[in-house]
Amino acid sequence: MTGTPNHLPAVAAGSGLNVEALRFAYSGTPILLDIDLSIAEGEFVCLLGPSGCGKTTLLRLLAGLEAANSGALSWNGAPITGPSLERGVVFQDYSLFPWMTLTQNITLALKKSHPEMSARWRQNLAEEYLEMVGLAASARQHPSTLSGGMQQRGAIARTLALGSPVLLMDEPFGALDPINRAKLQDLVLDVWSNPRKTVVFVTHDVEEAIYLADRVVMLGSAPGRIIQELRIPFTRPRVRRALVGSPEFIFLREQIDERFRQDILQRIDADTVMAGGGEGI
Repeated sequence: MTGTPNHLPAVAAGSGLNVEALRFAYSGTPILLDIDLSIAEGEFVCLLGPSGCGKTTLLRLLAGLEAANSGALSWNGAPITGPSLERGVVFQDYSLFPWMTLTQNITLALKKSHPEMSARWRQNLAEEYLEMVGLAASARQHPSTLSGGMQQRGAIARTLALGSPVLLMDEPFGALDPINRAKLQDLVLDVWSNPRKTVVFVTHDVEEAIYLADRVVMLGSAPGRIIQELRIPFTRPRVRRALVGSPEFIFLREQIDERFRQDILQRIDADTVMAGGGEGI
């Protein structure tokens, strides 16, 4: 592949996002088990796994929206104890205020992150980001008048406008058609690279993870465990048409699919042994 070599910063002690010996349970049911993960400043990491493996829960813990039962989470050496404007979050469910227009939704967020700036400056910035995601013509519309995909693009614009050094994205393109999904994937890559941000992106789409990430962290299910971390070898910028059909891309996709198949079979075997243990088998 051609392009700029994909050089990643080394993870210095205390820098970036760090997760150590993390465990999380809900109502006594284990959701995440023994998660150790270090993400360098400026790295783009995709959390990849099937539904129910705890990807969203891990993202919420990184956002400070949940508290771990044990273990530690930190950003640049500071413990994560609650939400912060340093970590912008894009949820699956849009989370736009229905009584506000798109522009008003974004300017409200900007008022918190940039209280020193004028209302005119905040409105201009909101409109710039709405134009960036293709919603300039809908700036004065309320969320209820928009499709689900348009609402999600509005939510993405709001988070990007904050300028947070960390972006936490929870399957943000799930409601979009393939064309807008591809466009917004490229937009997120542009925003990530200039200036460089740290991105943690949750997805269950293998091809999306390979196309976007510097590194893919694969989570197995029941409870969520890191079963493999895979460095993506392709250089940047990535050309979608050339990359997705390449033998190297197809091989990597099949390698990831096979690792998940192995995890499923291992879980089935383990459950079978447990179920038969009391019968003397």
